[in-house]
Amino acid sequence: MARVVKMFRTLRNHWKKSTVAVCLLSYGGHWLYGKHCDNVLRREACTAAREFGRQLIQPQERLRKATVILNPAACSGKANNLFEKNAAPILHLAGVEITIVKTDYEGQAKKLMEFMEQTDMLIVAGGDGTLQEVVTGLLRRPDQDTFSSTPIGFIPLGEHNSLSPSLHHLSDNKVKDIVSATLSILQGETVPLDVLQIKGETEQPVFALMGLRWGAFRDVAATISKYWYLGPMKTEAAHWFSTLREWPLARKVSVTYTAPSLRPPDLPPQKPTRPHLLHRIIRRLKNYWNPPVEEPPKVEEPVEWKEQQLSTLELFVQTHNKNPVQRRLDDSLMISAEPDDFTVREFITVGNKKEEDPTVFTKNSTKLEVSACQLQLPEGAGGFYNIDNEEYEAMPVEVRLLPRKLRFFISAERREQLLSQTQ
Repeated sequence: MARVVKMFRTLRNHWKKSTVAVCLLSYGGHWLYGKHCDNVLRREACTAAREFGRQLIQPQERLRKATVILNPAACSGKANNLFEKNAAPILHLAGVEITIVKTDYEGQAKKLMEFMEQTDMLIVAGGDGTLQEVVTGLLRRPDQDTFSSTPIGFIPLGEHNSLSPSLHHLSDNKVKDIVSATLSILQGETVPLDVLQIKGETEQPVFALMGLRWGAFRDVAATISKYWYLGPMKTEAAHWFSTLREWPLARKVSVTYTAPSLRPPDLPPQKPTRPHLLHRIIRRLKNYWNPPVEEPPKVEEPVEWKEQQLSTLELFVQTHNKNPVQRRLDDSLMISAEPDDFTVREFITVGNKKEEDPTVFTKNSTKLEVSACQLQLPEGAGGFYNIDNEEYEAMPVEVRLLPRKLRFFISAERREQLLSQTQ
């Protein structure tokens, strides 16, 4: 008992050191527990991947081949370590023959896609920038019709992973997100995604999966990191300082667009079985004696373009890939424009919401569903676009929708959740 009393007396006499020691021990224990949970996640994922690797294949079959485009600079240079510890073991245990191609500089992924050979699956390990470069390089190929049928897997390793919520369950644990995304690739379930073709007057087209963003909110979002020393107040401070430099921040843009087109029925996942020989002979004889009447070729109606002048704080041209399993009657892209009559307080409030989700728009925003559009900026407007979170110089562009152009791996759980949201 005397020892216990002596210990408490020592702690009371040295309460500052005792407080620091308790904080360090608590932090250390929390860190060790987090590492333990990550190891448990990896072990469970490897066990599930081993079951895929144990599946028997026919003698004439070969191992599945996967080409991995890895950006080591993603996530502040941690992407290579994250991939080697969390994703690579799962792919190896599943019996996938992987070829890892690492990028060395920005824009290299576009060039690498020109030399990519045929593969069973393409895996992008990085962030929004890496994914946008891979998609652009893939669709710029002369034989892009053949390669666009290759299923694509996305492993979120970057700071911005805008497409991940559409394909996988996201959490606050980076390891869990990587592991679940890798397992969804092994499950083999895919979903078609729309692609935006964005073409300027002179340059080659750029392709995007989420959308094109332009306006005051985008410009402010690019400066938020400069106010890191303000902590949680940096977002509000960035928006407030921008209003001090210039107000109002409304911008004018001319939008020319065409109406959305009717969505054709989904193609069957498998080809229909060939009818038996007798049925084919009877059909040919019937066509010989009573040849079918050829229908006259359909005359394509001229495309009608409409023009609308907008004054807005932000313009967002986006796909419907936020919920790719939702069934729609039309193939269309969405043009959203915020009103230009915000007060300073409203501008700061809406800016905080857009920092969390840029696709959120107010009730008074203008929304148009179109199949293609042309953006004409006034002279001297300048500024920059955000195309899938990548910065491009603003200029007059034409945006066209390529419906269901690419197929991406999606987890079955996320598909069911998205389907339940549409009902």
